[in-house]
Amino acid sequence: MKPIRTERLILRNWEERDRELFHRINSDDRVMEFFPFRRDRAETDAKMDEFRSWIAEDGFGFAAAEIAATGECIGFVGLLETDHVPSMPSDTMEIGWRLAPEFWGKGYVTEAAEAWLAFGFETLDRDEIVSFAVADNHRSTAVMKRLGMSADPARDFDHPDIPDSHPALKRHVFYRLSRQNWQARKRAAV
Repeated sequence: MKPIRTERLILRNWEERDRELFHRINSDDRVMEFFPFRRDRAETDAKMDEFRSWIAEDGFGFAAAEIAATGECIGFVGLLETDHVPSMPSDTMEIGWRLAPEFWGKGYVTEAAEAWLAFGFETLDRDEIVSFAVADNHRSTAVMKRLGMSADPARDFDHPDIPDSHPALKRHVFYRLSRQNWQARKRAAV
């Protein structure tokens, strides 16, 4: 993956120096509030290796987000083809993110996601990019709205990977952004 630069960030593949942060964001109760699990160190190392290999193979994925001025990794933002939700076509392009709490509320996710949307629509030539989250995850849905994504309640779903032991986490809201709406929004911003 060729790193993507934004005003304040570098979006890049994972490096060995990122392992501690990656473990922290995947085991932190605040970050993982809307997930039914926390990952231990071995699980996070394996997941980071998986993310790194996807990015190396495809040129995109859930990539590390680094503050350009300091070199500090703050979490991930990226695109991923979603193949684990049966109600969606296997080539559905999802945008997602996860940051360490001390970096919340600073606009980093929106900034990085805007760059990934441009990559998805311009470089990958996608017609639509989607995102979804637990219905009560208002922080994530606020980002989706800031990105110009629209709720599509007809496509809300119960996530198949969420066990019945966590009923409050099963229902997911679905947001989408078409290339046409993204281009119109981009023209209006000029």
